[in-house]
Amino acid sequence: MLRILILIFLAICSIGGQAQSIVGKWQTIDDETGRPKSVVEIAERNGKYYGKVTRLFRAAHEEQDPVCEKCPSGDERYKKKIIGMEILKNLVKDDDEYSEGTILDPNNGKIYKCKVWLDGGNLKLRGYLGPFFRTQTWHPER
Repeated sequence: MLRILILIFLAICSIGGQAQSIVGKWQTIDDETGRPKSVVEIAERNGKYYGKVTRLFRAAHEEQDPVCEKCPSGDERYKKKIIGMEILKNLVKDDDEYSEGTILDPNNGKIYKCKVWLDGGNLKLRGYLGPFFRTQTWHPER
């Protein structure tokens, strides 16, 4: 009986000790309003991490299935639908961070270098444009 309890304890400890992953669905939050903006699903492919928009939260008067009019004209995402679009590309895991990737902001068409990390169950994403950066907090989709 004691052996069984020890095995259960060790199993629980090993599960709790595993590093969390950014893989999953994350709700992005509008910086200005504090309201949900979209859901981005992050997946791992060949050792790198990618995120695509799976849902947009839009007002009734807004286009419900918009295209990326402001994406760079030479980018494969130009004039493509935002829902289903891969906006997060080529993140590489390095210890507790994921970096070396890029993120596209479909609202302004800019592509930023970025890094991502987990913080208290939320995902922190920092986008860089030269020496300037902005950090957003994304929440797990429930």
